[in-house]
Amino acid sequence: MASREDILARIRAAAPPARELPEARRFGKRFPDLPAQFAQALQDAGGRCVEIPSPEALGAALEDLAPYRTGKRIASVFAGVPRGNVRLQEIADAHDLRDVDLAIVRGEIGVAENGAVWITEAGLRPHRALPWIAQHLALVVSAERLVNDMHEAYERIDVGRGFGCFVSGPSKTADIEQALVIGAHGPRSATVFLIG
Repeated sequence: MASREDILARIRAAAPPARELPEARRFGKRFPDLPAQFAQALQDAGGRCVEIPSPEALGAALEDLAPYRTGKRIASVFAGVPRGNVRLQEIADAHDLRDVDLAIVRGEIGVAENGAVWITEAGLRPHRALPWIAQHLALVVSAERLVNDMHEAYERIDVGRGFGCFVSGPSKTADIEQALVIGAHGPRSATVFLIG
């Protein structure tokens, strides 16, 4: 036991002196028009951005969305969506969401550099499977919650709050023969309604 303490004492004595951490550099580009950059990045990722002036305009804007007009099962985390007919609070098993045509969910942050939207389980209650099991996805984000890049986004999110992830456009893969397939593992389309 004495030799162990002797070794540890020598390691402590040989430790370099403490130093201040360097100041973190800012990465990424700053965009002069965050909504325009976000819309372009989302389009590049296969999605679509629709700017609306206020939350009250969401119902009318949804009418221009084909999956909303033609869908038989519409699930919304927002109360008062006229065609929202899936009562999420009454569904005990997420498997019962398998035939949802359109899911309308809340996004917390939008990232201009890549069109990604941060969603959390708090905005998906009671079913966090909803954005991936639906045929089409509509995300609703405030323009005030747009940031330039992922570095800014990570400064704003609280990863200790539970499940959360970034979604950028519809589901896609190019694993097989390098051919891009949209909707392979999740929603076939993604529309972001940017409020304000």
